[in-house]
Amino acid sequence: MHKNCIYTGDAKKLVEELEDKSVDLVYFDPPFNSGKNYTLAPDSDLGFGDIFQNDAEYVALIEPVLKESKRFLKQNGSLFFHISASEMLIPQILCNKYFKNVQTIFWKRCRSKNNVKKKLGEVVDVIFWCYDSKNKKFNLQYQELDEHYLENSYKNKDEVGYYALGHIVNDQTRKTINPSRLYSVTINEKIYKPKNGWRMPEEELRSLISQNRIHIPEGKGNLYKKLYKHESKGKPATNLWDDIHSIAQGSLDKRFYPTQKPYMLIERIIKMTTDEGDLVLDPMCGSGTTGIVSKKLNRNFILFDQNPHSRKIFEDRLNNIKEETK
Repeated sequence: MHKNCIYTGDAKKLVEELEDKSVDLVYFDPPFNSGKNYTLAPDSDLGFGDIFQNDAEYVALIEPVLKESKRFLKQNGSLFFHISASEMLIPQILCNKYFKNVQTIFWKRCRSKNNVKKKLGEVVDVIFWCYDSKNKKFNLQYQELDEHYLENSYKNKDEVGYYALGHIVNDQTRKTINPSRLYSVTINEKIYKPKNGWRMPEEELRSLISQNRIHIPEGKGNLYKKLYKHESKGKPATNLWDDIHSIAQGSLDKRFYPTQKPYMLIERIIKMTTDEGDLVLDPMCGSGTTGIVSKKLNRNFILFDQNPHSRKIFEDRLNNIKEETK
């Protein structure tokens, strides 16, 4: 099977043609079992059906892909299963059946649902991050700092700029038994030796002191690391992704397909679990956003979809890739 191509057909059959241990990442975004039909517009025939007679029929759609992924995924590879929160039970059971580790990511795709009158508005999708190896490929990603943190944390200032305080001393719940973390340092003739130990090696702390990157309290108190506002990448990503909006809720993406996912969502997943040159598979690709993002990030890709419209949509997008988001 050739890389950087889209194939039209049944994903359950096409995955059988993939080579063993050849894929680094799978982004699996199947129909959600929502009991609805989706079209791009009310008068459009572009879309797909998401109506199943029973749960067994839905399982028959998704389980073969999950099962076969054990063969074609690399040892340090990952699979991301995207589903609505209301239909997460069956995928969660199957993901846990085939993978040793399943971490749940909650994507808050929109802010509110003003048209809901008799139930709670559904604003969250679930993405199951599945992998077998503890040595999975992982590249730390960052999310924007929230406004409350920005307003209340960067209150200190020196000649370099505004900074927040980062903990370098263990509290009682994290008391160290490592003797190498029970050292003392002297600053301005004052000795600092926290009873619960330091969070960093002595060499690292002394280096920060020499660079004037340690906040020294007036009077009593602990030392802190200076976290400068202008150097911040944001906060390390959590399992709550509330900083990426769906296409209908303010994303800059142009909409090509119903239920299309935003560029930034796919970008985060690909950056987090692959490197340049790796192979990304999307077995039910819709308009092919996974392929577009992979191309822009210098990853290889293979796309499947049984909808005959998908190939034309994706190829048109690929030919105009410079106009895509970012």
